[in-house]
Amino acid sequence: MSAESTPGPGIPEAPGNSSGPGRRAKGRRRKPRARRRGVLIAAWTAAGIVVLGGTGLGYVYFKLNGNLKSIDINQMLGTDRPQKVDNGSQNILVLGSDTRSGSNKKLGGGADDGSARSDTAMIIHVYKGHKKASVVSIPRDTLIDRPACTDTQGTTHDAAQGVMFNSAYSTGGAPCAVKTVESLTGVRMDHYLEVDFAGFQKLIDELGGVQITTTKDIADHDSHLNLKAGTHRLDGQQALGLVRTRHGVGDGSDLGRIQLQQAFIKALVKQVKDIGVFTSPKKLYDLADTSTKAVTTDSGLGSVNSLMSFAGGLKGISPAHMTMVTMPVRYDPNNGNRVLVEKTKARLVWNALKNDQPIPKSATQGTAAGEANGVVSAP
Repeated sequence: MSAESTPGPGIPEAPGNSSGPGRRAKGRRRKPRARRRGVLIAAWTAAGIVVLGGTGLGYVYFKLNGNLKSIDINQMLGTDRPQKVDNGSQNILVLGSDTRSGSNKKLGGGADDGSARSDTAMIIHVYKGHKKASVVSIPRDTLIDRPACTDTQGTTHDAAQGVMFNSAYSTGGAPCAVKTVESLTGVRMDHYLEVDFAGFQKLIDELGGVQITTTKDIADHDSHLNLKAGTHRLDGQQALGLVRTRHGVGDGSDLGRIQLQQAFIKALVKQVKDIGVFTSPKKLYDLADTSTKAVTTDSGLGSVNSLMSFAGGLKGISPAHMTMVTMPVRYDPNNGNRVLVEKTKARLVWNALKNDQPIPKSATQGTAAGEANGVVSAP
């Protein structure tokens, strides 16, 4: 094991190894960790990072480290990529994956065909100084030109024109998804994070649920969601249904689903500091164990120490300093269930990220929307 993977500060003790009820390892501090937790859970895939506090035993470290799955994106993509911008900023591609099989099929609905799709895709841009961030959601139904790419098994897939964005992941997994995003945006992805449906549900349940307020009834048989207008504390299955629903509210488009996803993330970020996962060593360990099993990362984040270092760099970002937008698109005149990139406006977004500048409001004005804005909020 590399020096990077040597056990060190930040690992919780396993249940039963604590020398007393509620005992905390020496040196643990709550406030920085709480801020750190809120930022990364907003990215869905980083909840495991933020619970690794204390000076735990090597056994626990190696178990959590062994849970992590990583992919060497840099090696697979080689040098044919956008230039890395050395201005102190970072770009992270975050995917929510849907395998459509086993427990994921039961949770999310859809055909049990064993295939894998990226139902959710976000680019998180962390600005220089790590005090602010912008999140750009990419609609899965966007028609794009997918570049040729090589998957993790070494199989090369030909380029394709006019295909859905989420076909990149189902065709060639993480390497193809990253290459497609870089081809679409011209922006280099510094890191990759992925979480699946079952993992997402478990994370929300471990965190004790999320409280939201809905201004309209939401009912969607496909995502197993039925909420009356009002305030609710969503468990994991309900939260999963909310971030997946597209027919329960709005115009039935993927754009409406993105608006619900972004609203849910804001509610979660606002509340997460009050969840209190550190009151019990067992709860702390269970959350860390669930989280590290749920995530797949690029090799640069493929160890607990690397994830903790990455998390530490984000602890200064508050929810108030997170901007969330959707990639500028318009409805496809030939197919109302598909969208096309508004290239001129999208270029404003990508140039802002490249230059570490705020995304101009003009970039998203007059673009297609999903009519679900304001339906969900934090109470």
